[in-house]
Parts: sequence; structure tokens; C-alpha cells
Amino acid sequence: MRVKNNMLSLDSTDIKILEMLQEDARQTYTTIGKRLGIAHSTVYDRIKRMEQHGIIKKYTALVDAEKAGAKNITAIMTIITDPKESEKVAEKLCGVPQVTEVYTSLSEELQIIAKVTAENQESLHEFIASTIAPLPGVLRIRTSIITKKFKETQPLIVNDPKKLTPTENKNRQ
Repeated sequence: MRVKNNMLSLDSTDIKILEMLQEDARQTYTTIGKRLGIAHSTVYDRIKRMEQHGIIKKYTALVDAEKAGAKNITAIMTIITDPKESEKVAEKLCGVPQVTEVYTSLSEELQIIAKVTAENQESLHEFIASTIAPLPGVLRIRTSIITKKFKETQPLIVNDPKKLTPTENKNRQ
């Protein structure tokens, strides 16, 4: 781990620590150190440095809302915007509690992709009509309701596959 131009450069040990924390952030420094063959104090120092540089943003629980009794629906929205207003629309969406993820995408036209949670279809419709459609710059909205979830994970850090060992490369597929 090196600092260059106020940016932290991660080495393979840092990547492995991050991957282990993404598997289970409750692991102790000692457990991580034993699995990687390094001292727990080294693990501690590296994690603290990554926290200080904002690489590790926070530690959180990934909750299965359905098992917790929530009957919410999730929708993926594609919002076509006036290019001049796109940033403002995306920023406004970031401040709305029902919107859990916001991305911009460039295809033939600038669009915002947003993941939205609602209590039911009726509340989703009301949310779109009252909150998203009136935003200045919104031209069109396409909504896809998620009917079945097959996989939900946090993304791992992606390395150049050519630089990975055959074992690491196989584990990433």
C-alpha cells in the first residue's frame, strides 16, 4: 500500500483484506491475519489507512428485506433527461429515501438509471408521478419492476485479469 498524489495505491494484500471484509466485515484482525499469513497489527494498520483514505466507506448489514417481513417491490428506472439537467436530476434523486442507487449512462441519449423501492405498485406509481416526473429536465421514464432476485452482492474490486494468478482468475469467474 503506497500513497501517491494523495491517492492510496492498493497491493494484493489490501485487495485480499477488502475481499475478506466484503465476505464478512465482523472478522477480527487476527482471523484475517491468520488467513493471509500476516500479523493482526498489519491488518489493523492497513484497514485504518483504507478507512482514512475513504476506500472503506462504512460497515453495514446486508438485510434480506423479504425475510424481515417487508413486502416491498423494487424497480429499475431508466430516466431520459435533457443533457443540461442530468446532473441536477441525479443529485435530486440521491436525496430521495426510496431511491437506493443512482447511475448515469450514455447510450444514444443521456440517461439516469435508478433503483427504487416502494411498498406496492400503487405507491410506486404515485412516487413516479409526484416526485420524478415533475423534475425539470426529465423527458421520459421507463420502469421495470423486479419480479425475482437471483443474486445480490456487493461488487468486488476488479483487477486486471491478466495480472491475476490462475487461481485468483478462476475464483473471480
